[in-house]
Amino acid sequence: MPVPVLEELQQRIPGVRLYNCYGQSEIAPLATVLRPEEHAERPASAGRPILTVETRIVDLDMNDVPPGEHGEIVHRSPQLMNGYWDKPAMTEEAFQGGWFHSGDVGYFDEAGYLYVVDRIKDVINTGGVLVASREVEEGLFKHPAVSEVAVIGQPDEKWIEAITAVVVLKEGQEASEEELIHHAKTLMAPYKVPKRILFADALPKSTAGKILKRHLRQDLKG
Repeated sequence: MPVPVLEELQQRIPGVRLYNCYGQSEIAPLATVLRPEEHAERPASAGRPILTVETRIVDLDMNDVPPGEHGEIVHRSPQLMNGYWDKPAMTEEAFQGGWFHSGDVGYFDEAGYLYVVDRIKDVINTGGVLVASREVEEGLFKHPAVSEVAVIGQPDEKWIEAITAVVVLKEGQEASEEELIHHAKTLMAPYKVPKRILFADALPKSTAGKILKRHLRQDLKG
């Protein structure tokens, strides 16, 4: 849950008790929970693993990384699936090292709270520097006219991938590309600022409400 959206929910519904939950369909689907009383101190966290789930942050060699360092989120749990139906190669890849590989980048803080940074495939290589698309999205969400935003990398001869934001504005609100880029420059390092901002009436989503970035990439490529 983007922190600006979380803050707006708390303002609009005073006294609401929010649970931030993280997981995947493969884990049926819950892995971690941030309880209502934990939101004040760590609003950007996805919480801690639930009783039946073991969660680690690992490097490419399956070694645990220190608190604060980014790595892949992996899980082990009796509620995990046994495998993908009729897809043994995909199953073997997902369970390398005996742990289920989520495909998400994240980190633990010193107290063991999980922070989800991005999908591995959504991390943008801009000029040889890796940028989490979610971090750019969080910054753009802070503009009062932004309702929804998805940040992707577009192939670029100079930058390898150019950071591109697709924005849906709130009803009755206006904002230009130049305005949003200026807004981003006040919140993040120059190399993280979008090179291009596009506007859309809506973002493509799955039946579960997830933004389908692969569709955006295909649409922009076409």
